[in-house]
Amino acid sequence: MPDKNGIGPDKVTVGVCGGIAAYKAAELVRALQGKGLDVHVVMTRSAEQFITHLTFASLTGHKVHTSLWENPANPATGDDGAVRSVGFIEHIAEAQSTKVLVVAPATANALARFANGLADDFLSTLYLATTAPVIVAPAMNVNMWNHPATRANVAKLRERGVQVIEPDAGYLACGMVGSGRLADIATIADAVVTTLKQSFAVRDLAGETILITAGGTREPIDPVRFLGNRSSGKMGYALAEAAAQRGARVLLVSAPTALAVPPGCEFVPIIEAAEMQQAVLAHLPEATMVIAAAAVADFRPSHVAAQKIKRKGPITLTLEPTEDIVRAAVAQRAPGTFVIAFAAETEDALHNARAKLLRKGVDAIVVNDVSLPGLGFDSDRNAAIFLTESSAVDLPESPKQVLAHRILDEAVQQKREQKAVRWQTLACGPKD
Repeated sequence: MPDKNGIGPDKVTVGVCGGIAAYKAAELVRALQGKGLDVHVVMTRSAEQFITHLTFASLTGHKVHTSLWENPANPATGDDGAVRSVGFIEHIAEAQSTKVLVVAPATANALARFANGLADDFLSTLYLATTAPVIVAPAMNVNMWNHPATRANVAKLRERGVQVIEPDAGYLACGMVGSGRLADIATIADAVVTTLKQSFAVRDLAGETILITAGGTREPIDPVRFLGNRSSGKMGYALAEAAAQRGARVLLVSAPTALAVPPGCEFVPIIEAAEMQQAVLAHLPEATMVIAAAAVADFRPSHVAAQKIKRKGPITLTLEPTEDIVRAAVAQRAPGTFVIAFAAETEDALHNARAKLLRKGVDAIVVNDVSLPGLGFDSDRNAAIFLTESSAVDLPESPKQVLAHRILDEAVQQKREQKAVRWQTLACGPKD
């Protein structure tokens, strides 16, 4: 039977690496068990210097794997009488049976092994052998985390589909202050649950065509310079990926970003606000839902210099308003097309978002306070409020991949309720 999360007693494997945060893996095991999951643990030899395998064996009730060669001289006999080397096969069995592999803490060494395909212990071999989703939660010294080699390894893992839950900032065990602390256990556990839901292919958006805008538009000043903003596009791309996973046809209209196009999305690249409006309105007749997550420039230079402007003293830029893409989409949408806007605020977030909701005429607004440290622009994490005319649902801080599914959960619910009201109105008909 499925548990309260709707995911059933599925097997999750926790990989524990050798860092001071290894003791927190015991908390993660308990958190995952609290969500109804069957948790197994794999440890590196270095991890055993910080916490014993007996701790995890006691918590899980399962054998804890620490080596490929745990019992090389003592083969086991299977039900068919064949002799098997237990240590040699178990990493394959573990790889095939787990639904999610989550490595927490993941050291710089583990990230390097995973990124470069090294397989000389149980955990690294398990990583290569599994086809299940992989989540890594790094924890290390701030300088190790910021080293170009580590950053390159993280980028490589992300390109291969590994979900990276970035470390928190704060006081580290080494005495330094900065990014490197293991992310909050609840955040990691939530990411596992969301990943499991995705792997169950909950296709509640099958039949929908969702038009998503993402990234920050660029308005040229001259051939070299432009007016832009700090949007990374991560939230829009996370929404596109999540919608595709849930069965939607996704049209991703994107300003320039450093991100890979999510699998299964139809990609429409643009640069300027005018190009984005043209693309949105061209595809609007196909859309059953519009999610306007892009950070569109509010103004553009009224004149674009043909050549690079030289530094000869002060210059004056005359700006003019850009197109209001959301209002245009609301005005031209077909009946039943659900439109969600975004509001990035720095003060009075809820008040300003309510005003925008009425001004734009959208069905919902996702509002987030970008002044909060560690959230919003270029961060992998965010928190938001899903706002409609009659409700405000708090979406707590989480990785943007997790938040994307929570936003879609609310969108599906609101669209369903809106459709029910519309059908009820049609059924009742006009009153005399």
